[in-house]
Amino acid sequence: MTSWAGRTAAEIAAAVREGKVSPREVVSDHLARIELLDARVGAFRTVRAAATLREADELAARADLAELPLAGVPVAVKDNLPVRGEATLNGSAATSTEPAPEDHVTVARLRAAGALVIGVTNVPELCVFGTTEGVHGTARNPWDTTRTAGGSSGGSAAAVAAGMAALGLGNDGMGSLRIPAANCGLVGLKPGPGTVPRDLGGGWFGMSENGPLATTTEDARLMLSVLADTPPPGASPAPPRIAVSTRSPLAGVPVTHAYATAAREAGKVLAGVGHRVAAADPPYPVWLGAVALAHWTAGTHRDAEGLDPQRLAPRTRKHAAMGARMVGSVERGERREQLRRRLEPFFTAHDVLLTPALARRGPHAGPWHERGWVRNLLTNTRCSPLTPPWNLTGWPALTLPFGYLSSGAPCAVQLVGAPGKEYELLAVAAELEERRPWQRTAPAPR
Repeated sequence: MTSWAGRTAAEIAAAVREGKVSPREVVSDHLARIELLDARVGAFRTVRAAATLREADELAARADLAELPLAGVPVAVKDNLPVRGEATLNGSAATSTEPAPEDHVTVARLRAAGALVIGVTNVPELCVFGTTEGVHGTARNPWDTTRTAGGSSGGSAAAVAAGMAALGLGNDGMGSLRIPAANCGLVGLKPGPGTVPRDLGGGWFGMSENGPLATTTEDARLMLSVLADTPPPGASPAPPRIAVSTRSPLAGVPVTHAYATAAREAGKVLAGVGHRVAAADPPYPVWLGAVALAHWTAGTHRDAEGLDPQRLAPRTRKHAAMGARMVGSVERGERREQLRRRLEPFFTAHDVLLTPALARRGPHAGPWHERGWVRNLLTNTRCSPLTPPWNLTGWPALTLPFGYLSSGAPCAVQLVGAPGKEYELLAVAAELEERRPWQRTAPAPR
């Protein structure tokens, strides 16, 4: 009998609604895959086996089962979003171990739509870094388990890429959805403000947004509509004017040949279906890197307030200490507004910006939480300079697989649009998916 693990969310939900498979069968197949693979992948901090099976049976008895858009779909939830009855540890030994009394609003919306929370996934401490490891485990890229899954939504991305969950819920304050999606061969979407409820405490001064991780653009679109609590719009026409840029936003941080080539090739595909595609670089300011670092560290300082510093990893303590000196300037928000004003004319001339998703592949998996702050900072910056600008502006951005690296792991590109253009970005991504389809699930790691 064919397993339901590795199927798309749309396939699973349709089969459950039509009575072709029970929610318990779907969950059981995914739990079996977790049992088989997760010791090598490290996606989950907690697997909710008994609870999810019970909830699957409760779902099967719902009178509205045939109407639920995510009926029976297993979802992996990032460990900074409360799940009722589970601790929200945020990847740290310094946080409370008390079970959450209520679901985060995004989790509640997924459950109301019929999704089943199969587990809580690993993150780096306080979701600070672009690699996922710490006292609760190391999330590895299912395509190459010697490499990190990325971060900070690394566990959720690894779970979906390995077929252990059909969808992943995460968030993105400097690339934390898009980086692991790019590493693991997924669609990862950071919405703009107000599209999906945030409710993440300080939320890194309004830069962090909750969003989907999925193996197809269809699934990402479906999950976004549930998280936003609005019906998906009708067929969204793909915007016609595409700018292709392979320039790194940060001076001195080059983009490697494989990722630059992927962006150029994706541009050729879009030109071939009728888009007006032109090479054009956004006018990134020279001070962008300093502003990104200030916001990154200040957000960590706020998240670390009230926690015992001696129970934080050294890299986290250093990051938070750096941020303490940045809070005042970050709160004023002047540089972010300057950046928006500087970039707005570019998005008047172009509907969508197409860039590489990463500058280079993710580093080797390992105990990065035990390594020095400077080494972590440089490694993160060299890999992912292309994601932070769009958290600073607040504009929607997504990454999707496009081609493969020499190792056989996926390569990826990024699409960026003006405020409110989430579904237009998904329409462009769907065009790329149709013409350059990707393998949705990684081969079982050995």
